[in-house]
Amino acid sequence: MTRAKRAASKRPAAKAKQSPWYVSTTIPYVNASPHIGHALEYVLTDALARYHRRVGDDVFFLTGTDENALTNVQSAERLGVPVAELVERNSARFRELAETLETSFDDFIRTSADPRHTPGVHKLWEACARSGDIYKRHYHGLYCVRCELFYREDELIDGLCPIHRIPPEEVEEENYFFRLSRYADQLEQLIASDTLRVVPETRKNEVLSFIRRGLEDFSISRSRERAHGWGVPVPGDPAQVIYVWYDALGNYITALGYADDGPLYQRYWRENPQRLHVLGKDVIRFHAIYWPAMLLSARVPLPTTVLVHGFITSGGQKMSKSLGNVLDPAQIAADYGVEPLRYFLLREISPFTDSDFTLERFLRACNTDLADQLGNLLNRTINMLQRYNDGGIPASGPLTGAEQSLIEQARALHGLVDAAVRAYSSNEALAAIWELVGRANRYVAEVAPWELAKTRKAGDQEAARRLDTALYTLAETLRMVAHLLVPFLPETAAKIAAQLGVALDTSAPWADATAWGQLAAGTRVQPGPVLFRKWDIADESLAN
Repeated sequence: MTRAKRAASKRPAAKAKQSPWYVSTTIPYVNASPHIGHALEYVLTDALARYHRRVGDDVFFLTGTDENALTNVQSAERLGVPVAELVERNSARFRELAETLETSFDDFIRTSADPRHTPGVHKLWEACARSGDIYKRHYHGLYCVRCELFYREDELIDGLCPIHRIPPEEVEEENYFFRLSRYADQLEQLIASDTLRVVPETRKNEVLSFIRRGLEDFSISRSRERAHGWGVPVPGDPAQVIYVWYDALGNYITALGYADDGPLYQRYWRENPQRLHVLGKDVIRFHAIYWPAMLLSARVPLPTTVLVHGFITSGGQKMSKSLGNVLDPAQIAADYGVEPLRYFLLREISPFTDSDFTLERFLRACNTDLADQLGNLLNRTINMLQRYNDGGIPASGPLTGAEQSLIEQARALHGLVDAAVRAYSSNEALAAIWELVGRANRYVAEVAPWELAKTRKAGDQEAARRLDTALYTLAETLRMVAHLLVPFLPETAAKIAAQLGVALDTSAPWADATAWGQLAAGTRVQPGPVLFRKWDIADESLAN
């Protein structure tokens, strides 16, 4: 049984005392294999989900694939395969990447195959129709197939789609429309007041600016002929299929059982005060304007937060197949490890703005931060415990200023990490953890345990007590680091704890687990392999 199925099977028995907390990634088109941007969204969302589980929330983490897009149909036609075969094959690749990256999702929805989806989308359509917000008319507009979006002429850049830089198609047909214009004032008030919170502030201002320019009703269906017969049919009109974005956005509630007001929908959406969507900046209009308006019309609660991340560039350029700079996250994980990739995406890639990913930057972070700092700290601590204390954790002696300074920084770290994650800044959380790692490495140089061991051997009892204090301080610092890394680098956290000879008990309150002094004297360390290998950057760059 997969983790997602196990988690879903436990949901009806969720502890009443736990606060529900819902988070979702977007569901990507499956016209091609996943790229590094998808990996970023998976890992960002996963770190948030793991954090909230660790602090005691009852988390539901949803991901999946958007399979009813026209671009999927076109890709299948180019490859000469049935659409159902293409979307099933590529959906499996996205799921495989999510699992490879240790993404702890609770459910994975496929919009073309999941039996919960079409009934839920039909229910959403009919609810909007009852509100008088769906009507039919002829339309002529400029349509980008890859965005699955109509653009106004003033939104184009040199006549091209602003995202994909391709000319839009001129489309003229009779479709159903949604009365988006009816909700302009309400949306503006909700977003301006942070009732619907858009993060970061720059994206909030972008959405408000778009609303204040005037909202136009948007098409929510396509002719069955233009959709090549693929998609969710419009209720009562088999000649039309539902527009892919109307269909796809519904996944956030159809996966919870919205169609029949099921218990998951009640707990994680209707009665839940925390409903978060994580998405890229290119789909902000759909999630911060179209989707909330649809929910207002259907009288369904809105998401509470929309978290918008930027793009990953390569060498300062937008990634594209024609430039040959597209990065395959599955291959990077296979070549260099999953945890190094998670670390780089969470630490070196901004959660809010565009950031650059190059192999050289990635490997430099692997060598400097992971191997030289964290890996070296664990390795030298375990080696000194073996050499100077027969592999056991000693009881700490009296503290000096060196220990007190390090312990003060360690005790403050839980609060810093907590604040950073609640501000959606995993990069700042990891930066704070690595400041403690760096401080511990400097502490080793300051106290020089090897010199204390020599003096102890000559019979100096004060040196013996100082050595015990130093070894305990280093081991306890690493134990705290392991607990704090759980949301970000879960495998690394477990490996550190295992080498220290302790269980990484995630059932205890996180604040208690990260309090100083929990490591019991007498614990036996269990030496293991190095955490992270170092790479020859020049050789790896040439090889790639």
